Amino acid sequence: MHSLAKRSAIRSRDLSPDMPRDMLVAALTRGQDIAALTAADWDRLLPRARVARLLPRLAAIAEDTGCLRTPSRVQAQLIAATVLGESHTRSMLWEIGRVRRSLAPLGVPVLLLKGAAYLAAGLPSARGRLASDVDIMVPVEALAAVEAALLAAGWRFDKPDLYDQRYYRTWMHELPPLRHRMRRTVLDVHHAILPPTSRLRPDREELWRAARPLTSPFLMLAPMDMVLHGTAHLFQDGDLDTRLRDLLDIHDLLERFGRDPSFWPSLVGRARALDLARPLYYALRYSRRLLGTPVPATVEADLDAAAPPAIVRGLMDRLVPRVLMPSGAHSKARGRGHATKLLYIRSHWLRMPPLMLGSHLARKAVLRVKAG
Repeated sequence: MHSLAKRSAIRSRDLSPDMPRDMLVAALTRGQDIAALTAADWDRLLPRARVARLLPRLAAIAEDTGCLRTPSRVQAQLIAATVLGESHTRSMLWEIGRVRRSLAPLGVPVLLLKGAAYLAAGLPSARGRLASDVDIMVPVEALAAVEAALLAAGWRFDKPDLYDQRYYRTWMHELPPLRHRMRRTVLDVHHAILPPTSRLRPDREELWRAARPLTSPFLMLAPMDMVLHGTAHLFQDGDLDTRLRDLLDIHDLLERFGRDPSFWPSLVGRARALDLARPLYYALRYSRRLLGTPVPATVEADLDAAAPPAIVRGLMDRLVPRVLMPSGAHSKARGRGHATKLLYIRSHWLRMPPLMLGSHLARKAVLRVKAG
């Protein structure tokens, strides 16, 4: 058995020459002494953190470190960001309460996902995290009853177009997004974590079996499954554009749950069991390379079999940093726009079979032309 220190060691080749440690990333992962930042440093950091919707997180870190020796204009922005983050937290807690009130009479279990789960479970990653919606997952057999209850409670479909309704209900792993008619808040109701047409198909029943209870009727995913859902969302179901926050979520979860000695040896096996080894490979690779996440070398070695072909890996190494990083550093590198488009196409290619993908993209192109 390797020692904890050895299992947490980062390989010396982790940060390749074309992926330098970014100042904003270092600050967000507490690898940078914020108190030592100059006014010029803050002038570079604040706009980039704002673009990435990570300014409240940066403000929370500054508050935790007692960073009061900042220029007054910086303090004003950090205080405003703190207020914004607290407002989002209150709004999400209220929305979770409204969902509970609407669905509790049904007697069906409800999984809180992503930001809602982090907040309900009291995880550190919830602090300063801006969320645009609340994500839940319900048993597929209860979907119709849940939909009816939410509509009766004031939510309305944000995409009333008949094509979008059919697309979501036939091919996707969630209902069309719901927006409350009064509060204008968005609720995403899932019945799985990936579309049924996806190339990877994790067993949703297995996710339910391992789920952990919160306040009734809510549950959350087990720690390993929470990490794996984040990897699937980012590297299998998402287009990666401006998703540094999601990679930071994975970084936070790995640091938190990785303190348990039993976590790391079981993570790869759980990923294989849920058909999510490839997304986990990508998540650990780029979390380690871009954020400095301490990933045990033995875990990476166990995932070698899930690695893509060398040509695909090389292409992803070129594209992902350019798209994930906010304005500055990699995102100003030549070809960021092309990288974003390529990863957008990749996300759809992984999500749909070729004929369906062609039809869907053609339909969306026609609609854009008509709208423009």
